[in-house]
Amino acid sequence: MFYSVSRFLKSDYARRLSSKEIEDLKILTKVFPFKVSDYVLDELIDWDNRHEDPIFRLVFPQREMLLPEHWRMLKNAHGFEEEKAAVKLIQRSLNPHPAGQTHNIPRIGDRLLGGLQHKYQETVLIFPAQGQTCHSYCTYCFRWAQFVNSDEHKFKTKEHRDLFDYLSLHKEVTDVLFTGGDPMWMKNEALIDYLNVILQPELNHIRNVRIGTKALSYYPQRFLGEEGEALLKFFEKMIDHGKNVSVMAHFSHYKELRTDKVRRAVRNLRKAGVTIRTQAPLIRGINDSSDVWQTMWVEQVNMGMIPYYMFVERDTGAQHYFSVPLARAYDIFTDAYNRVSGLAKTVRGPSMSAWPGKILISGIVGTGESKKFVLKFIQSRDPELINIPFYAKFDPEAIWFDDLEIEPEMQEALDEMEENLHKLPSNVHEVA
Repeated sequence: MFYSVSRFLKSDYARRLSSKEIEDLKILTKVFPFKVSDYVLDELIDWDNRHEDPIFRLVFPQREMLLPEHWRMLKNAHGFEEEKAAVKLIQRSLNPHPAGQTHNIPRIGDRLLGGLQHKYQETVLIFPAQGQTCHSYCTYCFRWAQFVNSDEHKFKTKEHRDLFDYLSLHKEVTDVLFTGGDPMWMKNEALIDYLNVILQPELNHIRNVRIGTKALSYYPQRFLGEEGEALLKFFEKMIDHGKNVSVMAHFSHYKELRTDKVRRAVRNLRKAGVTIRTQAPLIRGINDSSDVWQTMWVEQVNMGMIPYYMFVERDTGAQHYFSVPLARAYDIFTDAYNRVSGLAKTVRGPSMSAWPGKILISGIVGTGESKKFVLKFIQSRDPELINIPFYAKFDPEAIWFDDLEIEPEMQEALDEMEENLHKLPSNVHEVA
């Protein structure tokens, strides 16, 4: 069962919260989306220690996620219309579509493909309309705007033809990433309809199919039972057709790895030939400890998964509440990385998915006024910038790429990239 805030407040689970927590939840969920599965409520949360429990903080919005002035605005709103206006103003102030996502929407001539994104030349993202929700919502989700009633653009498509037509025109694309929301929310029939597009002979250049999901954490039953077995058989079919199928699994804390259901689900996926790569952002109050990441990577490797990314919390939503300074993020990553075997050193981080690309914090060098961050692009809108080290002035308080003072040569390249980005109504992947 899945609980919206109204259903949760009518359930026995709500009795575990204080009256103040319930009142806060009612206010917070006017701005932030809320959904939680009974699996998370029953098997992952330590209710007796909920205020310190990372999974509770992962799915239940906290009062400090709203700035004091925004909290007062909601508390003092008179009537429905005033409250609605306050919610809309607050949500817009939270940068609902970070990193220039709307510039990643491709088009074919005058045909805008609003359910696709194409930022990096090898990879196209697809947002199936039926998968634009999740089994539970992360409080720090950078795609929170997909799940609230807003007039902002929502990435979604029901048009299989959009995916086929665009990929058939772009032979440089080798990877398709199904994302959301969570594609694993979809029933098998709907998901397989999309996956069958990739099996068309005209799309032989698509070699890798990635599925971004938190289902292993929030609803591992998705890969168990009859429906799970049917889906795994289709994955086997895709692999037999020469496609690499990778589940990009979102694990935020090692507690999510320790139930019998998730262990069985991981075994089933691996048995079907699916690769599982793991990733999550570094989040204050949930996993901002090198011990958490070391433990998580070690257990993931032991289960046969591949540690992939540690991300920096994006500049959206309650970034002020969840963010960790970049310098501290680098220290946490380095300390954890130094204490794992080579099998876990597949992981990359800390990585910022900023508007120009994925930017890795490679190091910190120098002392005093000459102290600098060493950065490089893992991916970029401009492929020529990938893997070239560059510097930014060290700032112990910086939490995001835009907070940094970049060396002049690279800043000029970024300025030119941004100027070119805004010349098109969509992005550089437009096809005449």
